[in-house]
Amino acid sequence: MIHFEEILEKVEAYNPGSDQDLLRRAYVFSAKEHRGQVRRSGEPYLVHPLNVAAILADLKADDVSIVVGLLHDVLEDTLTTREAIAGQFGGEVAELVDGLTKIGKFSYVSREEEQAETFRKMILAMVSDLRVVMVKLADRLHNMRTLGFLPEVKRREIARETLDIYAPIAHRLGMGSVKGELEDLAFLYLEPEEHERVAREVARKMKVSEGMVSEVRRRIEARLADAGIQAEVSGRMKRYYSIWLKMRRTGVDAAQLYDILAFRVVVAETRDCYETLGMVHQLWRPVPGRIKDYVAMPKPNFYQSLHTTVMGETGQPFEIQIRTREMDLIAERGIAAHWKYKEGRLGPHADDARFQWLRQLVDWQSEVSDPRQFLSSLKVDLYPDEVYTFTPKGEVFAFPRGATPIDFAYRVHTDVGHRCVGARVNGKLVPLRTPLSNGDIIEILTAPNQVPSRDWLSSVATSRARHKIRHFIHEEEKRQAVELGRRLLERELKKFRRTVRKLESEGSLQRELAQWGFTKPDDLYAAIGYGKLAPRAALERFVPPEELARGEPDKKESAVTRVVRKILPFGVPDIAVVGHNDLLAALAKCCNPVPGEKIVGYITRGRGVSVHSESCPNVKNLLYDPERRIDVAWAGEKKSSYGIELEVVAEDRPGLLADVTQAIAGEGSNIRRIEARVGEAGEGYVSVSLETSDLRQLEKILGRIRSVAGVKDVIRKYNVPKAGERE
Repeated sequence: MIHFEEILEKVEAYNPGSDQDLLRRAYVFSAKEHRGQVRRSGEPYLVHPLNVAAILADLKADDVSIVVGLLHDVLEDTLTTREAIAGQFGGEVAELVDGLTKIGKFSYVSREEEQAETFRKMILAMVSDLRVVMVKLADRLHNMRTLGFLPEVKRREIARETLDIYAPIAHRLGMGSVKGELEDLAFLYLEPEEHERVAREVARKMKVSEGMVSEVRRRIEARLADAGIQAEVSGRMKRYYSIWLKMRRTGVDAAQLYDILAFRVVVAETRDCYETLGMVHQLWRPVPGRIKDYVAMPKPNFYQSLHTTVMGETGQPFEIQIRTREMDLIAERGIAAHWKYKEGRLGPHADDARFQWLRQLVDWQSEVSDPRQFLSSLKVDLYPDEVYTFTPKGEVFAFPRGATPIDFAYRVHTDVGHRCVGARVNGKLVPLRTPLSNGDIIEILTAPNQVPSRDWLSSVATSRARHKIRHFIHEEEKRQAVELGRRLLERELKKFRRTVRKLESEGSLQRELAQWGFTKPDDLYAAIGYGKLAPRAALERFVPPEELARGEPDKKESAVTRVVRKILPFGVPDIAVVGHNDLLAALAKCCNPVPGEKIVGYITRGRGVSVHSESCPNVKNLLYDPERRIDVAWAGEKKSSYGIELEVVAEDRPGLLADVTQAIAGEGSNIRRIEARVGEAGEGYVSVSLETSDLRQLEKILGRIRSVAGVKDVIRKYNVPKAGERE
C-alpha cells in the first residue's frame, strides 16, 4: 500500500517549489470523507485516490492535478458538495473535480446514453482544462490495475470501454506509457487465453534473446562512442497487445513472430538522430519499406522519432527507435511533459495545432443527440491518424487510413464538402471514393447545385465528414417527412370535414402535441411521415368517438394487403415493435438476426421496420438518423430455424472440412451449403451456410468450430448492400 509521504517525495523531486501544505490538506480531506468506505478488494477506499495521486506524480503533474487526484471521487461517493471543495481548495479545484464526476445513472434510459453523456461532459471539460482528462486517465489506470476484484461481466465491460475510448485518448495526448499499459490490461481481461499465449511466447523469446540484447546494445554504444555521440541504449520486448494485433493483422502465430524486439537510442540533438540512423544501417542491413521519419513529419499527437527495422546476423529482425531526450519525454508522457507550474490552467490555445482534433470533437459533439452515433463517431475520431496529405498551398492535413477526397473536402469547409463533385489528386482527376495516400496533393472541385449523397457515408473515414453528411440528409429527409405527414393527416381529416389549417388556427393541434411528446406541429407531421405514428391514431385526438364510429371505414384487410403480406416477409411473429403493434417488421437479409441476439429496428421507406443484428456492419450507416430508429424485441412464437453464413479461417490440412462439418452436426445444425478453398498465403477457408434456432445454439456451434485443430478464426458473414441500395 502506497503512503502519502511517498507521494510528497515524488513531487518534491521534480517540483521543489510545490505547495506541500495544500497537498497535505487534500489528503486529510479525502481521508475524512472516505472514512469507513472499502473497495471490492477489501482495502480502505482511500487506497484508490492515493494511487491515482501517485500515478499523477509519476507523470510529474502539477500541484492542482495531485489535489484533484486525491479528491476526484468525493463528489460522487460522499456527501461533500462542490461548494465545500471550493471553500477549502478554491474554485479551480472544485471545477476540475466536478468535471470528473460521472453523470447520475438514474437520469438516463440506457447504458449508452449514460456513457455518451459522461464522455460529452469530459470532452467539454478537456477544452477548458486538460488536467481533467489527465486525472481521469490516472483514475482509469488504477481501476484497471485492480479490475480482477469485479465480476467477469463488469470486468469485460470496463475493459472494452478502456480499449475503445481511454487508451485512444491517451494516444491522442501522446501519453505512450499510459496508453500501452491500458491496452495490455484491457487485453488481459478481454482475451485472457490469447494474453497468456502471447506472454508465454514473449517470455520464451526473451530468454533466448538475452545474449542478443546485450550484444546489440554493446555494438550500438561502441559505434556511437567512436563517433563522439552520447547516447542511452535500451532493449525491450514490444507490448503484448501490440504483438497480438500484429499476429491478427499478418495471420501468423506467436511462435512465428520475429519482429517483437525493439531497441531505443536516446541522443542529445536532432542531428544526432540522423547520424545514428546511418551508423545503425552500417551495422545491420535495413528492411526495405520499414524506415519511418516521424522527426521531420511528427504524428498528430506530436510524437517524434526515427524508426527502422534491421536484420540481425541470425536472421531475426528487430526495430530500433532513435530520438532526443525531449522527444522521449513527450513520447512517454505526452501532454504531461508540458506542465506549466506557474501559469495555472492548462488548456488548448487557439493557435495550438496539438489540440485541433479536440476542438473538432467539441464542434460536432453538441449537435449529435443519438448516443449510438456519438459513441461510434468518438471511437473513430480517437484512433490514430496515419495519412498525411497537402493542399495546393502546402498546408498539411492528417487523416485515418481509408480517408477519401470527400473527407478532405469536409476538412477544408462544410460547404466545400456539400458541393464537392470531384477531386484532383496530384494533378489527376480521380473518383471521390479513391483512398488518399501519404504525400498526395488534393484539389477539390465543387458545383453550386451539388448536394451530399447517402452513398458517401460508405466512402468516408472521418467522423466530421460522416456527421456533416448525416446532418444534411437528416434535415432533407425530415423536410420530406414533414411534408408527407401533413398531407396524410390532411387526407384523413377531410373525411370528417376538417383541415390541418383549421386545427392550427383553433389551437387544438398545439394542445394535443404534448400527448405524443412533441413540442411543435412539424414533429407530429414528421412522425406520421416516417411511419412511427399512424394518421388514424392522430385523427382520434381531433374527431369525437361517435363521429369516428359513423364514418369508420371497413377494417377488413384488403386483397392488396393480403397479397403484399404473402410476398413480403412482414409481420414476422417473433418480432415485436415496441409501442407500435400495427407496424410491420421484417428480418434484415444482410445479417439474419437470430433469437437472443441484440437487435435494432430501422424504419424504411414504405416497407415497414427492418430488423438488424446490433453487430451488423450496415447498422452504422443506416442509423444516421435517430428519428428512424425504433425499439424492437424478440417476442411470441419462434421460427424453427434461421439461416447464418460463416467463414472459417484455418491451416490447410487433410480432414479439415470433415472436422468442421462434424463440429456443426454435433450441435444439431443443418448445413445448407459448404465450400472450401485455399488462399494465396496457403491458409484454408471454409464457407458454411447453416441453420440455427437461436443465439445459444449459434454460440455453441462457434465454440465447437474454434476448438477444431488448426482453426484460427470463425467470422460471421454479413451481406453489405452495394452503393445506391436503400433501406
